[in-house]
Amino acid sequence: MMLEGRSDLGTHDVANQPEPQGDRDLWQGDPLLRGHFTNAGDLAGYGALLGSQQMRAAARNANRHAPELELFDAGGRRLDEVHFHPAYHRFMEASVAAGYHSVAWEGGADGHLRHAAMVYLASQVEPGHCCPLTMTYAATPVLRRAEGLGDWAAGVLSRRYDPSVQAAGGKAGLTLGMAMTEKQGGSDVRANATRAAADGAAWRLTGHKWFCSAPMSDGFLTLAQTGQGLTCFLVPRWLEGGRNAIRIQRLKDKLGNRSNASAEIEYQGALAHRIGEEGDGIRTIVKMVHHTRLDTAIAPAGLMRAALDQAYHWVRHRSAFQRRLIDQPLMRAVLADVTLDWAGSLMLGLHVAAHFDGTSAQDRAFARIGVALAKYLANKLCPLVVTEAMEVLGGMGYVEDTPLPMLYREAPLNGIWEGSANVICLDALRTLAKDPLASEVLEAELLAARGLHPAFDAALRTHRDRWAGTVSEAEARWFVESAALLLTASVLLRHAPPALAEGYAASRLTPGRGRFFGALPAGQSGDLLDVCFPE
Repeated sequence: MMLEGRSDLGTHDVANQPEPQGDRDLWQGDPLLRGHFTNAGDLAGYGALLGSQQMRAAARNANRHAPELELFDAGGRRLDEVHFHPAYHRFMEASVAAGYHSVAWEGGADGHLRHAAMVYLASQVEPGHCCPLTMTYAATPVLRRAEGLGDWAAGVLSRRYDPSVQAAGGKAGLTLGMAMTEKQGGSDVRANATRAAADGAAWRLTGHKWFCSAPMSDGFLTLAQTGQGLTCFLVPRWLEGGRNAIRIQRLKDKLGNRSNASAEIEYQGALAHRIGEEGDGIRTIVKMVHHTRLDTAIAPAGLMRAALDQAYHWVRHRSAFQRRLIDQPLMRAVLADVTLDWAGSLMLGLHVAAHFDGTSAQDRAFARIGVALAKYLANKLCPLVVTEAMEVLGGMGYVEDTPLPMLYREAPLNGIWEGSANVICLDALRTLAKDPLASEVLEAELLAARGLHPAFDAALRTHRDRWAGTVSEAEARWFVESAALLLTASVLLRHAPPALAEGYAASRLTPGRGRFFGALPAGQSGDLLDVCFPE
């Protein structure tokens, strides 16, 4: 139990300040999220735990006390270890126990949808620890197809978090990271120069990786050149009886994602296990990238939700000019406007996630194109929404007493991770050009909402007329933005509460609206605020 702070401070009384939020059940307080599930399962308890005051305090500690690199022991022997604040381990333990990384692969219904919901919930409170769990989730389909790595495939599905420094065979559960990017190539991993040489049944890797996420993971999926070309490998962090030859050069001094470590590393003859055929590394690793992109598409919705939750709490308990802020028409218009972008991102992300659970060729095709559209749009909107929420609080939103600075620093990350905007848009064009089924299922998704709103019908006609033939590379962003807006509107018109669907279609698809938030027509906010953020 926490004692309330004193309001009588001698020189003044503390007034017109919102009370602390206390415990916030992230599951019960989110009707749009709950509407996607008939059986809450682990999600209800996970959402309640993450929204507790105790876990929000832990998130604050995890981000204030950054990971520390310990390269050597007192005698000068190499350790190459990273130490995290206990609060970080608390989040890892809670999310692993909930099945964030494993629920999609355990054989239950809606596994990927449930995973996406956990990404969304965790991103609202402590997004840094999501990194290793997202990569562990995404690595499973790669490991399942690998020969001789059955113990690894089983270990990454464990719901026991084990941060101990020891070989994989002695651990209760495993997590995985990635080490792909090199200085000279960036997104062009075909330019990777790390070399792999056969060593009996195993391989030895030598080279440098510019970014290695979550460097205390138990293993890393990585790419290296063999005589047959770029090949995928699993590099264990620890070996039986010793440390693998992975040398940490430094930790990255990042804008955000502070609770989690990212490192620059070197492989100095590190032992590795080949996954897939030699020269087939890109096609092998793409299976992992496809799933990590789902998380980078849904996580921005969590960041937006957390920022708006702070804004709504503020305006409901703060007065100015003799009225509560929430009762002032312009404030309601601004909040309704930003709420539309959060809600659209959430609904589209979950809609795409549901197709990851599908087994048909149509499901797989839509998952490929849908995740690209969702990732692009949500990540372009996220920094704008978080900034607007900060402005609602004014100066209070700009200080670390609130989570808004952390959310602001985090907002650009998912747009960079697993393909920045240009990469995503060009991938979308290639998918549509090479896979006729992807074009067909996207067209079917858009046509399913035809006739439900005049603004949607008009925007769809404009889109189809503008890009009736081949889309030029220079117009890739324009095309993807248009397609993503239409797809979001289609999902909302078919599945969202009427106030939300009407508001989105009328504002996002109608030409001539203002460029910035708060440009909704008078009265259009309606009951949108109460639908999405009930008190």
